[in-house]
Amino acid sequence: MYKLAAALMFFTRIPLWKFIKVPEEHFKDVVNYWVVTGLLTSLVMAGTLWVSAKILPIPVAVICAIISRIILTGALHEDGLADFFDGFGGGDSKERILAIMKDSHIGSYGTIALIFYFITLYSLLVSLPVNIACCAILTGDPVNKYISSFITRRLPYVRKAEDSKCKIVYPASGLIPILIGLIISISLLIVCLEPHFYIAVLASILIFYFLTLFMKTKIGGYTGDCCGALFLLCELGFYFTIVIINT
Repeated sequence: MYKLAAALMFFTRIPLWKFIKVPEEHFKDVVNYWVVTGLLTSLVMAGTLWVSAKILPIPVAVICAIISRIILTGALHEDGLADFFDGFGGGDSKERILAIMKDSHIGSYGTIALIFYFITLYSLLVSLPVNIACCAILTGDPVNKYISSFITRRLPYVRKAEDSKCKIVYPASGLIPILIGLIISISLLIVCLEPHFYIAVLASILIFYFLTLFMKTKIGGYTGDCCGALFLLCELGFYFTIVIINT
């Protein structure tokens, strides 16, 4: 209960802290329950798209859907994406990359990355029929958070707790969270998407593999910003594949 509440408090702007006091030690496990928070964010985003499309032009409805997730998460992952590109784009050493990512100011690489990210996300979703776009969102958000959570098993955390933005070092995912995420992911794929779309998961896995390999080569591990960037880029790959298959 506390671990799930911690994940919701960390990954969303839902003010659960007003109703429940979560011990600090449970926040180290938030990545393990990332996929569960994805159920909520995907439902809000897909629901906003579905309802908005009934009364607004599809392009406007897609924008409303994207904004709804940003509001719910406080742009947490997008902030990580910007810092990731600033760090890896502007840094020429491990120390410099980490220093840039920790800086709260956004640079040119981060700005350009966000512009292209939102243009790409918008273009992909608007090119799909509304029903398929909603199903893709309902699946893509949680499934890619599940895939991205394996970064804690693939790479070490490169900062000390006192040097990280949130003062937390994430442990490797345990067996129970892995099984929970697997059940959720498979269930969503079966319920929401037709079998010929399942190959989109392979695209996400490939992006996960090569991005984590890049992180390992450049800084020897990962940071919280790397997690956010990894999720958003894996999700884009997922939508790219669905659009290609649906064309």
